Amino acid sequence: MKSVNEQQLQMGLDTSGDVTVNPDGSPVPQAQVIRNVLAQGQLADRVGVDFFGVGEHHRPDFAVSAPDVVLAGLATSTERIHLGSAVTVLSSDDPIRVFQRFSTINALSNGRAEVVLGRGSFTESFPLFGYKLEDYDQLFADKLELFSRVASEEPFNWNPGDRNPLRNQRVYPETEGGLARWIAVGGSPESVVRAAQYKTPLMLAIIGGPASRFKPFVDLYHRANRELGNGELPVAVHSPGHIAETDAEAQEQIVEHWITNRNKIGRERGWGQASKEQFDQEIKHGSLYVGSPETVAQKIAKTVSALGVNRFDLKYSNGPLPHEYSMRSIELYGTEVILRVREILGLKDDA
Repeated sequence: MKSVNEQQLQMGLDTSGDVTVNPDGSPVPQAQVIRNVLAQGQLADRVGVDFFGVGEHHRPDFAVSAPDVVLAGLATSTERIHLGSAVTVLSSDDPIRVFQRFSTINALSNGRAEVVLGRGSFTESFPLFGYKLEDYDQLFADKLELFSRVASEEPFNWNPGDRNPLRNQRVYPETEGGLARWIAVGGSPESVVRAAQYKTPLMLAIIGGPASRFKPFVDLYHRANRELGNGELPVAVHSPGHIAETDAEAQEQIVEHWITNRNKIGRERGWGQASKEQFDQEIKHGSLYVGSPETVAQKIAKTVSALGVNRFDLKYSNGPLPHEYSMRSIELYGTEVILRVREILGLKDDA
């Protein structure tokens, strides 16, 4: 495996389109949240961020249920940034339509689209679109196989028994150089190996605990690729965080919103109540990247170096954290953090 000094390190941002509040605590309508996401992506483009990802959810605390539509808007209002999902819940979608939507974004953006495929850590889309949760794993396996055939952009056959068979089928619009795609994994060895089997770059969602605990998954992925004769494929990390001028300011801005968001999801999943102590521990020893540009850059560089990854995506949206704070965080990430990370790692500024 190449060292990070020999790699091209990309630095991205992700949002789940969390429904936010204004600085005075009043709620922001979902329609405005979507417009704010557009402004955030445009700012990320201007300040030099490499990738902007938009997540998919189907619940009241997230405004974006159709990230590809938001990405299409960004495709025509940005110039250089790569645009993708974070993630597309392939299990409850139609693989052919997913490809068609993202190949359209690819056309609108002159080849800057990326699709990140996952099973989804939230399950609201399954009953909404008529799928059974007990089929969670099989749905993803079957749909990933179909998507891989479609994405080859070669004529394919498909006869799974639950839909009309396809014979020598092509799907349009065609791309001008292929569609970039990733498989998102939360920490299952089987999922890591499957990404290698499909010769697809790996996106690791590290949202709690020390990032170093994912090193065995990175090693497994590279070993599987070598055994399969795939060559070297990229690995990316997605983790939450927030940036302000100082550590104290960043923590003060996010702590209440982080705890609110963590407890809302925790109640649904049977987790214990989050606390300020847990928040502090995640910043010091876990995968919460909160602080000044220097603090966040040092921590990102440590993770990139420890895991040997090719991309780091900061999930900058944090529950109801106000849009104004996120905009400043994006600005600091693009103008200070990215340059500092590359400096710490000894990479060229144009890496």
